[in-house]
Amino acid sequence: MLTASSALHIAARMPRRPKNSLGPLILYHGCDREIAEAVLSGKETLQPSENDYDWLGPGIYFWVDSPNRALDWAKDRKKRRPQEMGDPSVLGAFAYPGNCLNLTDYGVMDELALAYRATETIFKTAETPLPVNSDRRNGIYLKRQLDCAVIQMVHELRRDQEEPPYDTVYGVFEEGSEVYPGSGFKDKTHVQIAICKPEMILGYFRVDGMT
Repeated sequence: MLTASSALHIAARMPRRPKNSLGPLILYHGCDREIAEAVLSGKETLQPSENDYDWLGPGIYFWVDSPNRALDWAKDRKKRRPQEMGDPSVLGAFAYPGNCLNLTDYGVMDELALAYRATETIFKTAETPLPVNSDRRNGIYLKRQLDCAVIQMVHELRRDQEEPPYDTVYGVFEEGSEVYPGSGFKDKTHVQIAICKPEMILGYFRVDGMT
C-alpha cells in the first residue's frame, strides 16, 4: 500500500487499459546449462529477478524471439561473473502476455508519468533521494533504478485502486553502438518481457545447440 496519501491525488486514477492483443510469444532465457536442464525436467522453476535496476521491474525476464541475444547475455555473464554462470545456455518458453503493460503501445507512457509523480511525492515525503538511472553507455542507461521504481509504483497503484494487476511488462530496449554513422539504430537493440505472474508461462522447450 502507498505510504503517502497525497500520491493518490497526484496520480489520480490509473487509466483503464484494455487487455492487449499480444498473442502467445516464443521467448528465450539466458542461464546456466544446469538450470535449463533442471527446469526442463520439472525439478526447478525460474525465479523472478528483483534487482533495483531491472528496467521492467520485478519478474522473470525473457528475450522475445531472440535465442542468440539470450546466449550472448549468458556468455557475457560468464565473463563478468564466472561464479554465477558455469556453462552458458538458453531455455525456450511459450508464454501468454495476458494483461500486459505494453510499453510499445501508444499512450501507455501517460500511466508511467502518473506513477512517476506518485513515486516522486513518496520519496520527497520520506526525505529520501529519488533513485536515478545509471551506467550510461552510448546514450543509453543500462541500469534503470528510477525506471524500476516507477514500474513498481504502477503495480502498487493498481493494487491500491483494486485494478486488475499486470501479468507481464513488455518493452523495447535500445542498446549498443550505432549500426552505421548517423544511424538511429543500435546494434544490440532487443525486445524483452518480464513475467510477473509465472502462470503465464505455458511451457518450456529445449533450444537446439544451446542447451
